[in-house]
Amino acid sequence: MGKTIGIIGSANTKGDQLKHLKDKIEFRGHRTILMDVGMGGKAPFEAEVSADEIARLAGRDIKEIIASRDRFDITNAMSEGARLKALDLLSTGDLDGIVSLGGTTIALIGSQVMSALPFGLPKVMAVPAAMPAYVSQWFGAKDAVVMQVIMEIAGMNDLVKNAISQVAGVISGMVEETADYRSLKLPYPAVAVTEIGFSDQCAKNVENLLKEKGYHTFLFHAQGVSDRAMDRLISQGFFDAVIDIVPAGLIEEKFKGNRPAGMARLDAAGERGIPQVWAPCCLNITGAGPTRVNREKYVASGRIYKIDAMRAMARFPLDEMLEGAKLYAEKINKARGPVKLVVPLRGWSSLDTEGSVLYNPDEDRLFIDELKKHLTVPLDMEEVDCNLEDMDTAISLVNSLERMMAAQQREI
Repeated sequence: MGKTIGIIGSANTKGDQLKHLKDKIEFRGHRTILMDVGMGGKAPFEAEVSADEIARLAGRDIKEIIASRDRFDITNAMSEGARLKALDLLSTGDLDGIVSLGGTTIALIGSQVMSALPFGLPKVMAVPAAMPAYVSQWFGAKDAVVMQVIMEIAGMNDLVKNAISQVAGVISGMVEETADYRSLKLPYPAVAVTEIGFSDQCAKNVENLLKEKGYHTFLFHAQGVSDRAMDRLISQGFFDAVIDIVPAGLIEEKFKGNRPAGMARLDAAGERGIPQVWAPCCLNITGAGPTRVNREKYVASGRIYKIDAMRAMARFPLDEMLEGAKLYAEKINKARGPVKLVVPLRGWSSLDTEGSVLYNPDEDRLFIDELKKHLTVPLDMEEVDCNLEDMDTAISLVNSLERMMAAQQREI
């Protein structure tokens, strides 16, 4: 059966190209709804959702927008209107996939619209300028495809037609092959687990122990994107519990590290009230390689662990660790469900073991003390006399989760 595919584009500047995209998708038996986010000029054909309607949804007048010289304001208004329209289509069952076609501004609007849509709904951004600096912003934590069409989307020569036909094939194939996002479910009990290369053994131990006990485990690499995506999935109702071995995306966000996961990191599980067991991996160390913002500050101590030509790790300065502790306390205070912290006393990763230049259990203790000072709710905390990578840490994490899950079941 045909599906309904939303298209985001500027009909007044890319009318011929959008018409070709619509025709190619509809040739495959699908219905298209073009959301025109054009910011000026007359379109060669009438879109299903006009620019005027998009502007009104954002509480604006299209004439005012066209007359405006504030490009930032204009883009934000059209993004908001398109986002609201897409959510409206989704609520009525009239959106099975979405594609944007155009330049950098259209890709930005498309990415903001797609950020509001659920995991599993096909999303494609087709753009000629898929530069790395932009792509990282467009992707965020979305399950989206960014398709670089190479040439400028102008005119209708054979190269442009072929590229747009490929875009039509990508989004059409995705909606044809994907399951309805509303039908996507995980087996109970499903546990999300964060990990990173410096907690690899801990994650493996946790995964094996969970499987032995009948849990279904899903690992997320906490590099700032995958852990953010995990939080989005949790907010959509996926997962029954979390073992957050590496909750460091929050402190990385605060101090501009290489693995920032946003200031909303950890909120999703807390808002849903599902059981959370945390370990403190990488709450005390951060990247200090050549790509690090304010690198000089982190190498000043001289306590640097070099990994390769691009990567090095340093301890967070104590003042940043203590400020970070307050952030984690705030997350615990807001959580609607149980949270437990398992604290290894002999290092919080494979890098800060005894004898390592990064090893400083006294500063780690100060972080925990500062965290406790800012708690307004009770926190179950367990100290284990080992390194994070030792089996005893994994055993404590898994046993703690099992007790929390059992207690939750008794309450039901």
